[in-house]
Amino acid sequence: MERPLEATRMENTTSACVLMERKTHVKMNRKQVMLAKLRKSCSCTPQKLKNFLMDFLPVLRWLPKYKCKEYIWGDVMSGLVIGIILVPQAIAYSLLAGLKPIYSLYTSFFANIIYFLMGTSRHVSVGIFSLISLMVGQVVDRELLLAGFDLNDDASPVLGDGSLQNDTQYNTTAFNLTIAGMNAECGKECYAIGIATALTFVAGVYQVLMGIFRLGFISMYLSEAVLDGFATGASLTILTAQVKYLIGIKIPRSQGHGMLVITWINVFRNISQANICDAITSAICILVLVTAKELGDRYKHKLKFPLPTELVVIVVATLVSHYGKLNEVYASSVSGAIPTGFIPPKVPPFNLMLRVAVDALPLAIVSFVFTVSLSEMCAKKYAYSIKANQEMFAVGFCNIIPSFFHSFATSAALAKTLVKTSTGCQTQVSGVISAMVVLLVLLFLAPLFYSLQKCVLACIIIVSLRGALRKFRDVPSRYHVNKVDTFVWIVTMSASALISTEIGLLVGIVFSLLCIIVRTQRPRTALLGQIQDTNFYEDDLEYENLSSIPKVKIFRFEAPLYYANKDYFLKSLYRLTNLDPNLEVARRKKYEKKEKRHLKKGDHTTANGLGIGETTLQLVPKQTDFQALVVDCSSILFLDTTGVNTLKEILKDYKDLNISVLLACCNPSVIDSLKRGGYFGKDFGSMQEMLFYSIHNAVQFAKDQKLPADCSV
Repeated sequence: MERPLEATRMENTTSACVLMERKTHVKMNRKQVMLAKLRKSCSCTPQKLKNFLMDFLPVLRWLPKYKCKEYIWGDVMSGLVIGIILVPQAIAYSLLAGLKPIYSLYTSFFANIIYFLMGTSRHVSVGIFSLISLMVGQVVDRELLLAGFDLNDDASPVLGDGSLQNDTQYNTTAFNLTIAGMNAECGKECYAIGIATALTFVAGVYQVLMGIFRLGFISMYLSEAVLDGFATGASLTILTAQVKYLIGIKIPRSQGHGMLVITWINVFRNISQANICDAITSAICILVLVTAKELGDRYKHKLKFPLPTELVVIVVATLVSHYGKLNEVYASSVSGAIPTGFIPPKVPPFNLMLRVAVDALPLAIVSFVFTVSLSEMCAKKYAYSIKANQEMFAVGFCNIIPSFFHSFATSAALAKTLVKTSTGCQTQVSGVISAMVVLLVLLFLAPLFYSLQKCVLACIIIVSLRGALRKFRDVPSRYHVNKVDTFVWIVTMSASALISTEIGLLVGIVFSLLCIIVRTQRPRTALLGQIQDTNFYEDDLEYENLSSIPKVKIFRFEAPLYYANKDYFLKSLYRLTNLDPNLEVARRKKYEKKEKRHLKKGDHTTANGLGIGETTLQLVPKQTDFQALVVDCSSILFLDTTGVNTLKEILKDYKDLNISVLLACCNPSVIDSLKRGGYFGKDFGSMQEMLFYSIHNAVQFAKDQKLPADCSV
């Protein structure tokens, strides 16, 4: 079926009438289109299979074209630097996830290998990330608590067969999750890694499903203000969780809503039990790390690669702790034994997947959003393109596959990505080099970190939060740029810190959407005046020296017109034009009744004491100084049924007062809505006298109209 032609009235400079005609679009048969797409997607040819394989594993496209002489040095250097940074961060972030350091090392190793095969970004660094580790740790702690385990890091150990000492209630659970061949404690630890792997697997499945159904658009609802607020609020939570390690006090790990406040209350209650050795060590480490970071930022243009401060601090602190016997003499808490090698793979426990299915959804979304955001940032900076859908597949399989190897959720990390780009990274070959550095630690060097104090790891975590915590300094400038975004940031940050990270993210998204809705419910409205000696019109409250048009009012509404703002549209129109047609018609009818009553009595003066000839003039109020209303529709993006009915309502109401309503600058979507709603009548005959290409055309038409001298009813 063809769409009927329509014309929009337009006048050129010679005052000749020009008609703007819409193109005729042939409607396609949707059934045939869908069948054609289905046949195309279901067909299987060797070329299509090859393309599918290369799209699924992008490494097959770029690796054969790898310019070894040009790229290898930068990739090796950046890979080594990132690997050196990864090791201490992996060990430190295990505190956030509530897991042993070995699992963090597994996570860093497998994520780099899989993203090398499947990722489309050349520069992003995928691996362990503080916010993701925190979200995993909160779920792990909650499930451990529900299972009856003690969240205290120094709880009494369990027996080698997986049963708890003096507690037979949880023997079955611990035994079922025992990983064969492990000599470490198995009850609490195995249950914790079982929760983490189940959570990671489900999050990865969500990400792959979102990739299959092309649901990447979900990330659009996470604005920059929401993401920044979420990151800052989560950073405050991370900082709070590390305070007990900084000063060496033993307090219960808080769970649930309000964890930040509860933890600080417990810290101040137990401050007298602080371990002096841990406190002094923390002060020294933070001083060294912050000083090195500040110097590195100041002289980064002179340094070929960042200083490996974290690694130096860990090595020196481990040596001091080992030879000074800080654990034995001062009871300083240490990392403990880190086994070497790989644990045999194991399927994540299915029964735990059902328990963490809801928690995996925000984890999947946050992980994907951070990865795609950083990938797009790098692609824009270095002039290449990425495939957002393939990135979702890549990060999804970076979660699914490692979950079988006792790893937890991963994401791209901003700090490591910036280091990677600054050290000459050219391709994801650097990720393989980083994985080899982690593998070296896994196979040979892990036991050397036995005496490393936990307070040192806490210091590394806290110093790494500098970027997120510095966002507080940007609040005044953010407020100056956009007040609404600032409120979104504050609400998201506060909810993430004071309630929980997952609820904070949800609150941020909902509040951000509500702000958009409110802004469309009460948008800017204005009466327009003509810019002198031009054909253009602007807001007479914002600009000086605008000329008003005699007998014509021009009204602008800067939002879509739909059910939520139609009342505001009418109120604003009546307020700015100083005329409510409904009240005016009612007032006239009231005077007519009084006039008829007096005439029946034979009195030639009306109720207000005027003669009959004067009554007609009295019926028209002084403020009705216009005979045409032009509605500037340039900012109206769409109309729903209520919006169309609202325009039909004002058309009828003003017509009763002999005031013409003219529409200008309507986009094709608005015109189609008006036609379907019957605004122009059945045959669209009066369309050329109601719809205009520009405001000036409408004004000229209104001036040329032959309006009756008497506007009374």
